[in-house]
Amino acid sequence: MVYQIFSFLLDVVAGLLGGACLFRLYMQHQRVPFGNPVGRFVFALTDWLVLPLRRVLPAMGRWDTASLVGAYLIELVEYALLWSLIGRAGIEGVFLLALLGLVRLAISSVIALVIAYAILSWVQNDSPMADVIDRMCAPLLRPFRRVIPLVGGIDLSPLALLVLLQVLWMVVAGVGGRF
Repeated sequence: MVYQIFSFLLDVVAGLLGGACLFRLYMQHQRVPFGNPVGRFVFALTDWLVLPLRRVLPAMGRWDTASLVGAYLIELVEYALLWSLIGRAGIEGVFLLALLGLVRLAISSVIALVIAYAILSWVQNDSPMADVIDRMCAPLLRPFRRVIPLVGGIDLSPLALLVLLQVLWMVVAGVGGRF
């Protein structure tokens, strides 16, 4: 029971910090301004890790490698702590588990983003947060919108993206379950 509680709390903290690093990476790639509440929140959570990494890791085009490596390091620390807590020998598997954890975190971050987008599309659309989330979701939804027409004025593309993300989640969970 203590292991489950520790694992849950560690997953929440790693998910928040790693997810913020991934949002920072994606927001910079999409050139979303950081002067809004979402951007300030992401900067506040990630500056302590990303800024020192940026001194040694240059960006690759529009991709901020420091944010990506920061998210991976957070996952690596999470899985290394859990690995050592259960007393397993050998650390090789932790690197792969951290990579799978990073993919899982990316999928869950996009799921949260799309759900927030869908909820905000039903209510007030003139908030600064809605604009940021819309700008982040638009490239992800664009391929679905080309194929799926509006049904009675309702956009079903977020639902299609969520279904695809759930399938990806199952694949990653299946691969991760082998370890």
